[in-house]
Amino acid sequence: MSVFVVTGTDTGIGKTVFSAALAGALGATYFKPVQAGLDAPTDSEAVAQLSGCKTLPETYRLKLSASPDRAARAENIRLDPAALKLPDARPLVVEGAGGLLVPLDGNTLYIDVFARWAAPLILCARTGLGTINHTLLSLEAIRTRRVPLLGVAFIGEAQAEAEDTICRIGAVKRLGRLGLVNPLTREGLAREFARGFNIADFR
Repeated sequence: MSVFVVTGTDTGIGKTVFSAALAGALGATYFKPVQAGLDAPTDSEAVAQLSGCKTLPETYRLKLSASPDRAARAENIRLDPAALKLPDARPLVVEGAGGLLVPLDGNTLYIDVFARWAAPLILCARTGLGTINHTLLSLEAIRTRRVPLLGVAFIGEAQAEAEDTICRIGAVKRLGRLGLVNPLTREGLAREFARGFNIADFR
């Protein structure tokens, strides 16, 4: 497994921080195909700071912090999902935008691109209230489109019962949990990732 696609059950749950931790642990290259919102730091800039890894230029850089289809329309840009291709760099960590069903244009969702790529998918799920519903719905969508699924990475404070329920009902591998890192530094993030995950699951 030399390519990993990172997505989440929602936006703002910590998948960029997880992507940085994973890229740093693997010595991987990071790629964010669509960046919607250019307030500093962008996701690629944050990952570079938190991992020290190489980052590749985004295929689309959109000013508006919104769903990619809306952000593209605001600039009269036609976002072409077919242009979103996996780079040749290996190992590679690719981060989507928002959740699985985020629209890229009038007909294509991000999960449709994930299905075309057919690379192992990591679903990031926060451990807060509502995570069981959001995560199980996301798992159903992934399986409906037959996207290869590596497992779920939980983010936040430990919630053992909710995590166990998701993995049991969703029949999915629990990759681990990334706890809160405060202050968020490269060294602290690397330590927390090593504590919460088994790097062999990503080899």
